[in-house]
Amino acid sequence: MRSPMSRTVVGCALGIVGLVHAGWAQAPAAQPASSAPVVANPTYVSIPLEIMVNRPAAEVWKRVGKFCDIGEWLRVQCAITSGKDGEFGAVRSVANEVLVGKTELSYTYTQPVRAGQTYNLYHGTLEARPVSATTSKLVYTLVFDNSTLPDDAARERDKQQRAARFMQALENMKILAEGGTLPPAPAAARGGR
Repeated sequence: MRSPMSRTVVGCALGIVGLVHAGWAQAPAAQPASSAPVVANPTYVSIPLEIMVNRPAAEVWKRVGKFCDIGEWLRVQCAITSGKDGEFGAVRSVANEVLVGKTELSYTYTQPVRAGQTYNLYHGTLEARPVSATTSKLVYTLVFDNSTLPDDAARERDKQQRAARFMQALENMKILAEGGTLPPAPAAARGGR
């Protein structure tokens, strides 16, 4: 049997715990320095883009569908830094993107969590989709969380800039897949993403 004094101490301790859980201590716990922060209320956006190509889908994919072909059509340096090009888990030097899904005529990649940066679940899918025996379309879809941007105007601006950049990439893929050569890259594009 407990003494009245020990019941009082236990009661006070339980009362403090109850106050903390009830919201008395409102400050959120600090994130450990080694973990990437996450967003409590993400706002996921998608950017679906497509372009028609006057070539069969298999030919298009053979020309522009390798994981590191991004270097040519996005005009950035690309190397496979881990694994093999086209295999699950392959990592390319472009933002350390990881190949996480693929079919015969598509692949999906993601960007990994980075220490000290808010994780935005950025990922994309590139697909060559048959339309007829002689034509296809390239479909590129990006999905990510843009809630860390300061306001709706900044989020819309970011979305439009990404759409323009990746539409240019699709246009470059179309040129290459149809047997053409790309014009010289604009000076700003040569510097990377």
